[in-house]
Amino acid sequence: MKIHEYQAKQLFREYGIPTPESKLAHNVEETVEVADSVIGTPCVIKAQVHSGARGKAGGIKVAKNMDEVKEYASKIIGMKISSVQTGGEEKTVHMVLVEQAVAIDKELYLSVVMDRASECITIIASNEGGMDIEEIAESMPDAIIKEDIDPRYGLSGYNIRNLIFKLNVPKSVQKDFSKIVTGVYNLFLEKDCTLVEINPLTITKEEKMLALDGKVNFDENALFRFPEIVAMRDFREEDPLEVEASKYNLSYVKLDGEVGCMVNGAGLAMATMDTVKLAGSEPANFLDVGGGASAQKIENAFKLLISDKNVKMVFINIFGGILRCDILAEGIKNAVSSLKVDIPVIVRLEGTNVEKGREILKDSGLKFEVAETLKDAVSIISANLGG
Repeated sequence: MKIHEYQAKQLFREYGIPTPESKLAHNVEETVEVADSVIGTPCVIKAQVHSGARGKAGGIKVAKNMDEVKEYASKIIGMKISSVQTGGEEKTVHMVLVEQAVAIDKELYLSVVMDRASECITIIASNEGGMDIEEIAESMPDAIIKEDIDPRYGLSGYNIRNLIFKLNVPKSVQKDFSKIVTGVYNLFLEKDCTLVEINPLTITKEEKMLALDGKVNFDENALFRFPEIVAMRDFREEDPLEVEASKYNLSYVKLDGEVGCMVNGAGLAMATMDTVKLAGSEPANFLDVGGGASAQKIENAFKLLISDKNVKMVFINIFGGILRCDILAEGIKNAVSSLKVDIPVIVRLEGTNVEKGREILKDSGLKFEVAETLKDAVSIISANLGG
């Protein structure tokens, strides 16, 4: 789960990470009022949207006076921003953060991630802050510093001293830097984050360190422990189909293809998507109904699949273990019958009660195409594509 910059900075302050003074505004009038009565000018008007590269897109502007505050707020609120992080999808800006402008002397990059290769929590840092870290990693790999934290011992003074030395952090702010690294690490660990990022982490001309921007992502599987984090969720920033799937406790990720896929199990999902590609098409989604799905859950999942306007065909590939094939077939039959589906529905069942499941589909009076093997599925999908 992602949150906005202003929410990330709320968490930063809880963990002793200093940020400039700022306040959220939802429209032009509120932006002007905040700048005039709370923050003052010069100030920075920052689009609050789940996207990187906001500055490049014109979503971050320094306003030197109140006329510019009004002008920039008018342009930013309502604008659409896309970036590598959004996969090219445009995100609409609904609000802005009005933030105190600071005199910047140096910009650093600092983040904490889980590195599966080293099986460690890893701190990533660079002297090239304020820029797209992906571009820096590709064009200047030597500028990226990594510090692995042994999970048996946690963050140590040694790790922090290593970062200070490699980044050549000025002595005047080394104490502040140590506190910020500790705060970022503790936030990552205690809130089950997948990413905590400050870019840029600035050293001001007054020799203070401030987090000018923040990004925090959370492990969705751990959110049940943090109702206060769940409350930060902004549904406007998420794909409507993925939001709908979360209501039914379905694992769903929207993709760009035309074949809607329903499976039970991530490994089978990968094989299913490979099958679709082999047939000459592209999967429209990843949808895992889980091992113990009921007929009602299957029906809800099917409704979700065909509500995607890009879906021209549905491929259901289920191995019946905990989820019996007859229960699956009943759910599919009910969904297709009630929704009056007019697109091809290809079903491959294996496992517990498979013959009974196939019989339910055959006797339903509905136009199902049943595949007994993945090879059969490739042929049927290809035929329905006209291939």
